[in-house]
Amino acid sequence: MKQISITSDFTVFTSIDELEALDRELMEKAHEVRKIAYAPYSKFQVGVALLLDNGKVVTGTNQENAAYPSGLCAERVAVFYAGANYPDAVIQKIFISASPQDKELADPIPPCGACRQSIAEYEVKQSAGIEIFFMGAIGEIYKSDSLKNLLPLLFDKKYL
Repeated sequence: MKQISITSDFTVFTSIDELEALDRELMEKAHEVRKIAYAPYSKFQVGVALLLDNGKVVTGTNQENAAYPSGLCAERVAVFYAGANYPDAVIQKIFISASPQDKELADPIPPCGACRQSIAEYEVKQSAGIEIFFMGAIGEIYKSDSLKNLLPLLFDKKYL
């Protein structure tokens, strides 16, 4: 028997002000769209802004439904929209802002498992990593250089 160790590395920014100008603008966009998320059941709002290599910015918000779990997370809304409307574009960066409606959460909130798997599909498809920035409503921002950092043992087409 052998044991392996898997680690993840993140860059941590103490506030949005530490981000480069374009990254700050995109995180602010994620904050802005988070406020219009359709989350009447969970009251947990998520906003996403992603940057494509063609310069386009795609946004998404979580969309809930009374028939759980037929809603969709903000990350998948944005990624699937980008894939459907810009199929040849490379997703370069994803910015995520998440928080309950009744308080400003300061903990960085990463993508859920289903969203990680969906983002992984696009990293494999485009043969390029996607930078992922995530935060609550306020506070620290975590940056991962690739989805593989968040999901190191990812399942992809090579297993099919």
